[in-house]
Amino acid sequence: MSLEIRVPTLPESVADATLITWHKQVGDSIEKDENLVDLETDKVVLEVPAPKAGILSEIIVQDGSTVASGDLLAKINTEPGSLPKAPVVVEDTSMQMSHDIPLSPAVRRIIFENDLDPGLLTGTGKGGRITKSDVQDYLAQQSSAAPAPEVKVEPAPEKAPVIINKAIPAPSSSSGRSEQRVPMTRLRAKVAERLLQAQQNAAMLTTFNEVNMQSVIDLRKQYQDRFIAKHGVKLGFMSFFIKASIEALKLFPAINASIDGEDIIYHGYYDVGIAVASPRGLIVPVLRDADQLDFAGIEKNIVDFGEKSKAGTLSYEELNGGTFTITNGGIFGSMLSTPILNPPQCAILGMHAITERPVVENGEIVIRPVMYLALSYDHRLVDGRDAVQFLYAIKEGLESPAHLLLNI
Repeated sequence: MSLEIRVPTLPESVADATLITWHKQVGDSIEKDENLVDLETDKVVLEVPAPKAGILSEIIVQDGSTVASGDLLAKINTEPGSLPKAPVVVEDTSMQMSHDIPLSPAVRRIIFENDLDPGLLTGTGKGGRITKSDVQDYLAQQSSAAPAPEVKVEPAPEKAPVIINKAIPAPSSSSGRSEQRVPMTRLRAKVAERLLQAQQNAAMLTTFNEVNMQSVIDLRKQYQDRFIAKHGVKLGFMSFFIKASIEALKLFPAINASIDGEDIIYHGYYDVGIAVASPRGLIVPVLRDADQLDFAGIEKNIVDFGEKSKAGTLSYEELNGGTFTITNGGIFGSMLSTPILNPPQCAILGMHAITERPVVENGEIVIRPVMYLALSYDHRLVDGRDAVQFLYAIKEGLESPAHLLLNI
């Protein structure tokens, strides 16, 4: 029996997708639910799993092709004689335990190859299912827990790794003047389109201020160990900025609004987008109802966003919408920038590097850790006075973080 593999229903507002990579070739055996091919939209990468086990008999669409919902991608031969024989496992207790724990083929293969006991893993998937990321995280923890060589390397705090797009190799030539023409990825094309749209369709203006981060730094140092012990995640700077921004948004609702034609939409909720650099480019996952989360909840969501962005597993729902955005160029060393709006939002906050600078306090020059803040906003909706006061409200919240903790 021949089974057709078609493009799944794409998310709303997504017209088509680009076929990136086939993970199987004609003649390869396929297990049920095994990922066959990756489809890239302008926001996420979708996996197309096999509905049944069999043999890949025909590939209809090749890498790089554009496809739409329902398009035929390939055919699978599911005749009983074509199915691969199951390997015989003798006295493998780890695989015996896996019968009691639902595992996808990809997860089962990694567990078998690394001789793991599924009972030792904590599943974070739907219904407690063990995901591929759960197994990889467990292996990483086991590797880090192993005795290290004599040399100890301590990573610099609050610094992000350089994100390299491995899909685009650097051109090389003995003459040193080579060129390479490659098509834009769908994500890069969408980012370019939206940035150009923001500059053409908004009266964009940026205002700046600086904040003394000493109080936040002292608070983090004082409670970091207890915070990690209780919540299992570090207390970072972003949760302070999100909390301060939400309190400021409550004072200036126009900055949490958007323009739709000749109407203004005032949002009665706070969905904060967090700009993240991923191997595919800039993406902005959205923290829903951020005002209802405590510091630990915010930090856990941020860690989850970071892991998913690296693995390319962020869902379309996690990237859609948002009423206000925060971007942090400081982790890459940026001193100052003018961030561009994320339409249809009317404001975006830019964080930058924390640097020791001389400041005047009580008539004396002292050294303090200072960060420059930038707020870009749509002047059609937000007046300059409100923008300046909004940014100053964030400054006050960060320089006196007790206000954020006590909600005063």
